[in-house]
Amino acid sequence: MPRSPMNEQTRTEARALFDAGLSRNEIARRLDLDPATITRWARGEGIEFDRSATEAAVKAHTVDLAAARITLAEKMAAVAEKMLDEVDDPYLVYNFGGKENDYNEHLLDTAPVEVKRSIVVTAGIAFDKLTRIVEKSDNGLEQAVGVLDTIAEGFAAAADRYREETTTNEA
Repeated sequence: MPRSPMNEQTRTEARALFDAGLSRNEIARRLDLDPATITRWARGEGIEFDRSATEAAVKAHTVDLAAARITLAEKMAAVAEKMLDEVDDPYLVYNFGGKENDYNEHLLDTAPVEVKRSIVVTAGIAFDKLTRIVEKSDNGLEQAVGVLDTIAEGFAAAADRYREETTTNEA
């Protein structure tokens, strides 16, 4: 069995640092030892480190991540909703070209079908991502569900407009 890198003096120092309330990692830093060595020493001494601060930090970090997911979901929802709201707005097409590299533009009454399809697909991807974000979040669930409901209503309205336009274009 390998010998511990802790001699009697190091053990005494470790015990004094422990009694002073230092963490395992801080004791390891001060004694220039691996934290695992301090863990084995403490186990052998029958003592345990207070991990409540670490537990609280992990919980706080988890809450922060959940809040960040909800913020991201709100931003994604806003972008997707804006795209869906503008799907039937006038659509500017333009190009640069010709010998003189002229700029030409034309304002269409509404976006071409391919552009509308792209908007609906993009919003659908955002909806899918939002659903995953909400599934991972255990905080702000009601708020997130409200965001998803709004997006779902936008999808329904966009799909209705898309069906109407497709039917009109086919006639």
